[in-house]
Amino acid sequence: MSRSIEVKAVAREIVKVIPQVMRTIGAERHFGGHTMSPAHLRLLTLLASHPCNLSELAVRHAVSLPTMSNSISVLVERGWVNRVPSADDRRQVLLELTPDGRAVLVEIKSRAEARVAEALGKLSSDDLARLSTGLAVLEQAFASAMCPRPHGHEQNKVKRTNKE
Repeated sequence: MSRSIEVKAVAREIVKVIPQVMRTIGAERHFGGHTMSPAHLRLLTLLASHPCNLSELAVRHAVSLPTMSNSISVLVERGWVNRVPSADDRRQVLLELTPDGRAVLVEIKSRAEARVAEALGKLSSDDLARLSTGLAVLEQAFASAMCPRPHGHEQNKVKRTNKE
């Protein structure tokens, strides 16, 4: 089998399996009477690592500023995100996770991990070891594909896109 065919076959398997895993994880996106969209979960996860401004989030999620603003407004209304002035630039507003937002994120991730662990518990130790090795390889392959933190140029693209 040629390398190209082999790569496409593995890609096809990943594309087939990932939605099944995501449905399992998605079943745990309910908290305190709220259903959290996958996009909101990604936003909370990103904000848990560091505060961001609206433009940065829009670029990272490939959405317009108004769309991102609407998403953030929902998270602010739920008490999971705060808008705070930047210490570096008074014109900037940073978005940061609140303690309640962090607690929601921890709870949802904990439930999701438990659900995935339940499914994985049916595997043999050898299968778990192979899966762990494969996941490390998959993470390495996609780490370089992740979007870097945006700088002025990328943020300007978002602003221009929203004016069109």
